[in-house]
Amino acid sequence: QLQLVESGGGLVQPGGSLRLSCAGSGFSLDYYHTAWFRQAPGKEREKVSCTSAYGDYIDYADSVKGRFAISRDTAKNTVYLQMNSLKPEDTAVYYCAAVHLTVTTRCPPTQADFGSWGQGTQVTVSS
Repeated sequence: QLQLVESGGGLVQPGGSLRLSCAGSGFSLDYYHTAWFRQAPGKEREKVSCTSAYGDYIDYADSVKGRFAISRDTAKNTVYLQMNSLKPEDTAVYYCAAVHLTVTTRCPPTQADFGSWGQGTQVTVSS
């Protein structure tokens, strides 16, 4: 079974940057559409970004376009989320999620479509 472990969260000032990592084990993430979700206190979990298996399709939430970038490192079996120009409203627990490419042809839109999840990493943007 695919296991996902997030890391890289922390406390950062507004305007700062963080890079989150999602390390996969058990199977190659190359065969999985992999996404980042986030959940702020009192709010529903929302999809931030997704990269399709093999990385030929990427999408971003409007709220992070131009500031966040998702990428893959096949050799490390890891998906990254580079977050720049962070804002207080980016404060949330960030989760990595994945779904095998045989289940759906490209990045699915909702969290219910993803079968594998990490435990989450806290990102706090505050001065």
